[in-house]
Amino acid sequence: MPGEGIATFYDSRDGGNCSWPGAPADHMDVALSGAEYGTADACGGYLDVTGPRGSVRVLVTNQCPECPVGHIDLSAQAFARIADPVAGRVPVTYGLVRDPEVAEPIGLRVKSGSSRWWMQIQAIDHGNPIARFELQVGDGWRALTHSSDNFWTAENPGPGDGPFTVRITDIHGQSVTIGDVALLPDQVQRTGARLYGPGAGGGTAAPPEPPPAPEPPPAPPPSEAPAPTAPPVTAAPAKTTTAVTRRAGAERGTDGVSWFAAAAAASDGGPSPGPAVLVGVVAAAAAGGTAVAIRRRRDPAAPA
Repeated sequence: MPGEGIATFYDSRDGGNCSWPGAPADHMDVALSGAEYGTADACGGYLDVTGPRGSVRVLVTNQCPECPVGHIDLSAQAFARIADPVAGRVPVTYGLVRDPEVAEPIGLRVKSGSSRWWMQIQAIDHGNPIARFELQVGDGWRALTHSSDNFWTAENPGPGDGPFTVRITDIHGQSVTIGDVALLPDQVQRTGARLYGPGAGGGTAAPPEPPPAPEPPPAPPPSEAPAPTAPPVTAAPAKTTTAVTRRAGAERGTDGVSWFAAAAAASDGGPSPGPAVLVGVVAAAAAGGTAVAIRRRRDPAAPA
């Protein structure tokens, strides 16, 4: 890489052409010209960049196809570390870092859509750019092909069902062997392996931990049913019974009316009600609250 050049900046939001799962947590990353990016050759490496205000270390995540050699495109956050963003374009010096400190051990990620017949796989958090990525086949090693989206391809024939053992070698010749790599598309498998520095050496891949099960929603508070209310008690109206004496073939009634109907019918051919009966009728009418008119049929043979 050239030691001198210019820097601009852009809004970096994702893993870029290097197909990382996402942008770096600190958003300190850079895109390189097409010639410097190559076939994703620089992906995962780090640059130290120095500008008018100071220096910053950035991860290679992307390419800038329209940039000439020596023109690097920094994330906005990284550019603000070395220059005033108002300038927009500043002279810089930059270079590739050897054995940069990396927070986590190497992770491996199988591309979505991979199968036993075709697989693409990438390494994450390796520090130095990778020169070779190999798959163990029996007692030998098979070199995989690097693609421009930063995956290493196994096809014709495919890799099989796994688990796999892979060997990664960086541009400085440092290598590490990792076993138990599962065919788990689009999941990062952490390995515990490092190419250099403290803890350098091989390891095995661990499948990602499943996400925690969602907690069940809280149960709604018990609802208090209203206490049952007794239906209102309605007093039945008092029943008035009027005793009526049977006379002239009339039937006993309760309000005196049926008696008068029978008595009137009987009076057509029988004797008229006597004074005692009339007194009873008046009393019954008064007790029932009903005024009753009595028309007595006169016997033509009776004296006036």
